[in-house]
Amino acid sequence: MSDTGKNDTTETPNPFMPSPDDMQHWASVIGRAQQMMLEYALGQANEGNSAAAGLFDPASWMQNPATQTWAEQSSRLWEQGIAFWSSLATLNPAVAPEVPGEAPKDRRFTDPDWAANPVFAMIRQTYGMLSEQMLATTRQMEGLNPGARAKMEFAAKNIADALAPTNLALTNPEVIKRAVETRGESLLKGLRHMLSDLSRGQLSHVDPDAFEVGVNIATTPGKVIHETGLYQLIQYTPTTKDVLAVPLLIFPPWINRFYILDLNPAKSFVAWAVEQGLSVFMVSWKSADASMSEVVWDDYIAAQVDAIDTVRDLLTVPAVHTIGYCVAGTTLAATLAMLSARGEADKVKSVTFFTAQVDFEHAGDLKMFVDDSYLALLQQLSAPGFLDGRYMAATFNSLRGRDLIWNYVVSNYLLGNDYPPFDLLYWNGDVTNLPAKWHRQYLVDLYRDNRMVIPGSLSVMGTPIDLRKIGTPAYIQAGREDHIAPLASVWRLMDHLSGPKTFVLAGSGHIAGVVNPPAAGKYQYWTGDSKAATLDDFIADASETKGSWWPHWIGWISAQDGAKVPVKGARIPGKGSKKVIEDAPGRYVKQR
Repeated sequence: MSDTGKNDTTETPNPFMPSPDDMQHWASVIGRAQQMMLEYALGQANEGNSAAAGLFDPASWMQNPATQTWAEQSSRLWEQGIAFWSSLATLNPAVAPEVPGEAPKDRRFTDPDWAANPVFAMIRQTYGMLSEQMLATTRQMEGLNPGARAKMEFAAKNIADALAPTNLALTNPEVIKRAVETRGESLLKGLRHMLSDLSRGQLSHVDPDAFEVGVNIATTPGKVIHETGLYQLIQYTPTTKDVLAVPLLIFPPWINRFYILDLNPAKSFVAWAVEQGLSVFMVSWKSADASMSEVVWDDYIAAQVDAIDTVRDLLTVPAVHTIGYCVAGTTLAATLAMLSARGEADKVKSVTFFTAQVDFEHAGDLKMFVDDSYLALLQQLSAPGFLDGRYMAATFNSLRGRDLIWNYVVSNYLLGNDYPPFDLLYWNGDVTNLPAKWHRQYLVDLYRDNRMVIPGSLSVMGTPIDLRKIGTPAYIQAGREDHIAPLASVWRLMDHLSGPKTFVLAGSGHIAGVVNPPAAGKYQYWTGDSKAATLDDFIADASETKGSWWPHWIGWISAQDGAKVPVKGARIPGKGSKKVIEDAPGRYVKQR
């Protein structure tokens, strides 16, 4: 009773009800999100992309599933995933499933609430149990050949990664806390990131405007001194008074941009090699367009021979050192086999293979992308005569989907984090297009049919090749954790080449195992008996050395021929018979 003798009708505020100001604010956040999606849909519709626009058109959400696009069906699957994890959140935590033993550490579940909050702990444990059961089921299925089983396990793993509760805003405690702390701004920022990526047709790992080729990435001084319809040849400016008489010619993979070897002055293999007193030349491949629809393997090998002869003629030297990285190393092996068959092997003083394969029996998960169904899809995607590099990027990302896809979905879209200024990730997203005919030929002849190791099965420019005829001294580098060119596959080079061979096993993987400058003091490498009969024998007796393997390599290069010449004349870009076309890094690397 109040002092007036009447009942007190003042209501106590409900602490669990949002205030009118909060409700108004969150309504504004929802309105801004709707406006962003509407603007995106209108923009896509104006560009003629009705499928993308339809994703944000409510009228299309009630379509018959049989008529829905793949993207729309994926969206429906996503909604069903949300509903499943949300339903778990309504269950009694007291009956949460128990997972026996200590669960392995998983970076996705580092937020304390995954353990401290009973609801999220139950969701995490349920997910772990269900995903492990799905993977176990695929492993135990009977009647599958090894290839089919590998595909099933790969698919199951990717599905498990995709359906993780961390990938959904409503079932990720870190996302919920960030949204509350920022009053929804993190969600709006993440939505902005997502719509931007949808417009580009590619998942962003870094701010696409953070780097500019030739300005703050790929900046080692040099000149483009030769050009064809397939590649540009860069000669780098020497920084020493004398250089080794035998120059170095680098062939990077055409499925990527060459500047993985020239990210910045601190990481640049190119700059480091120049500092060691090498005359360094780099091939910069052209990104394919419709005019390259008939380009095949012979064209790339002819380009390698042309580059070798161009450098030899320019410097008036009998031979060059060569490096072939990844697929360019595979092609370089074919080039050497052809030169050997023609009696011209002395054009190449030595060959270094960076994570390259010639025998594809143990080529890893990429072999799952060479069956008839994938090749049929590839043909559809390559209708213009070339394969858009974004499809290749998606394929490689799927090999490590948890790290290279879903990690960034959570960070960029759900948490709304700023993009990191990471040059390696920028390079990873700077895709190149591939000639359709050549790409299919590569997958079928090498990955699927493994013809390169069958003497005489393949011909290059009219010459049957036999890898056993390659007597060129070879330095073979492999990455211990390489998931693109697995260690066991790279080792097979030791079995097929006949000349003197040195095998070096680097710590880390396909990129970091190669791009590991001495000043960084990272990782390690192993050397051992390069005459070992098997990889296991090599590893058993190998000696570990901390840090970069680059100094070991330059010692090997110098041992091939230590003669030096002064830097003058053609050793300076533009001072020989080849005049300057443009400054490095050239325009081919900038073409999209």
